[in-house]
Amino acid sequence: MKKLLMVLLLTISPVKAEIYNISQLDLKSHQGKVVYLDFWASWCKPCQKSFPWMNSLLQKYPRDAFTIITVNLDAETEAMHQFLSKVDADFDIYHDPSGRIAEQFEIEGMPTSYLIDSNGKVVKKHIGFYSKQVDRYEREIEELL
Repeated sequence: MKKLLMVLLLTISPVKAEIYNISQLDLKSHQGKVVYLDFWASWCKPCQKSFPWMNSLLQKYPRDAFTIITVNLDAETEAMHQFLSKVDADFDIYHDPSGRIAEQFEIEGMPTSYLIDSNGKVVKKHIGFYSKQVDRYEREIEELL
């Protein structure tokens, strides 16, 4: 029954990017690009608002210089897929149900995002998502491109 539910959720989810196991995340493979790394969960209301903005960033900045990687922290895969059935995602998603990577990044709230320069160095950290701050977030990205 659980496998059938999973297949149904994967079929109806409008996700345009891939969902990966967190063990597949290799930030070093993105060196040379500016990376927006975002940690989120299905229960996070600001996360619902940040997804359309992150989708728009992929249209605004060249993919050879900029990428978005998100990490979902839901313990239950079904919760992540329910969220994604309602909110479009055009970027890759890594599922970290154990919170292992979140601990390494010392996540303090949802969402938490990191701006990583093309050398792989974290240069900015944002706790929460605030629509009134998107101009500032985008200036920070543009300064690194």
